[in-house]
Amino acid sequence: MIDLSIHNIKGEEIGEISLNENIFNAKINKYLVHQVVKRYLADKRRGTASTKNRSEVRGGGAKPWRQKGTGRARAGTNCSPIWVGGGTVFGPTPRDYSYSLPKKMKIVALKSVLSDKAKNNEIVILDKLSLNENKTKKMVEILKNLKALEKPLVIIGKEDKNIEQAIRNIEGAIALPVSKLNTYDLLNHGKVIFTKEAIKQIEEVLS
Repeated sequence: MIDLSIHNIKGEEIGEISLNENIFNAKINKYLVHQVVKRYLADKRRGTASTKNRSEVRGGGAKPWRQKGTGRARAGTNCSPIWVGGGTVFGPTPRDYSYSLPKKMKIVALKSVLSDKAKNNEIVILDKLSLNENKTKKMVEILKNLKALEKPLVIIGKEDKNIEQAIRNIEGAIALPVSKLNTYDLLNHGKVIFTKEAIKQIEEVLS
């Protein structure tokens, strides 16, 4: 088991917690991490880029000039891709870039990143986190006490609007419930702050 200190919102150590080695000390699989991140970014693509092919541009119909006798090249339509204002060849069209990966691959990738964070002392365990109001100043104070003010990721047990709104004004910082925990956000942030409740839920789901 991996033993880490538990802190309160003042940054004081108030106890210890043992983390599941199968989750926080697993073998790191960089290939699967890459695949999962690639898939996550593909899902984020809007896929709305669009061009018109020769059948969609305005014009066409009559032959621009007769076939023979003009001294010019043959032309059947002004929608041809070689004409100015003509259609685009092999241009982008609206599409869905998302694709699926096996659930086991996602779990292995998630365990790999969590293990890497634990290995590099980038995990902070918080006894509990709650705010009576969505004040950024209070959230900044808590992060300073935990020495995790630079692009932190806060993982809480369930959605909490006060916490999510208080942290969103801090550059690079976000708060996510366990249900939205993902490999990309773990990689894209510095220290990861877990509440005890969140750790318990993660171990229940991934063990």
